[in-house]
Amino acid sequence: MKYHTAIFDLDGTLLDTLQDLADSTNYALALHHLPTRTVEEVRRFVGNGVGLLIHRAVPEGTDEALEHQVLADFRAHYLVNMEHKTAPYPGVLELLDRLRAAGIRTAVVSNKFDGAVKGLCQAYFGDRVEVAIGESQGVARKPAPDTVFRALAELGTQAEGAVYIGDSDVDIQTAQNSGLPCISVSWGFRAEAFLLEHGAATIVANREAVAALLLEA
Repeated sequence: MKYHTAIFDLDGTLLDTLQDLADSTNYALALHHLPTRTVEEVRRFVGNGVGLLIHRAVPEGTDEALEHQVLADFRAHYLVNMEHKTAPYPGVLELLDRLRAAGIRTAVVSNKFDGAVKGLCQAYFGDRVEVAIGESQGVARKPAPDTVFRALAELGTQAEGAVYIGDSDVDIQTAQNSGLPCISVSWGFRAEAFLLEHGAATIVANREAVAALLLEA
């Protein structure tokens, strides 16, 4: 096979998390009497970690201390409400099962905070995903390659023969910075035209196409 390891982004790639993210964002905003955001606005805000999500969601010029409190309230709410409307995209579980059966190692690397990444992966994928890594203090988040390299180390595999799969410009940059090929998916939070504008080399529209690329001889 062409690849021995597949590293996936989480939000917009394996899981449709948008509605739960929007609900927790709006809960935290409303708690502080700030204007709430539409789901489409939240879609545009995600991808660079929850700190930047909240920075984009609060009104411009919001006091830094208030923004930090909104972020803390978002985190607390999301951790206990992140499984209400979230679900794997159709065909994702079957894709992960096929990869495991073929001997391809799998990991998730996300800019979502680490506790949420590990909790969601355990809840929705169980042992289908071997390693799950999110944002944590002292480790550079995507598009820096640090979390990808950590995932490879925890899997005990090499960068050569690994591939990164994600739905955003951040994922394209992450793959480039890690020295990995990138498969971009068009069913997530960014449209195909956006991905092309940001340098996507390979774009797939469904899980079957991902399987075909990963399992080809």
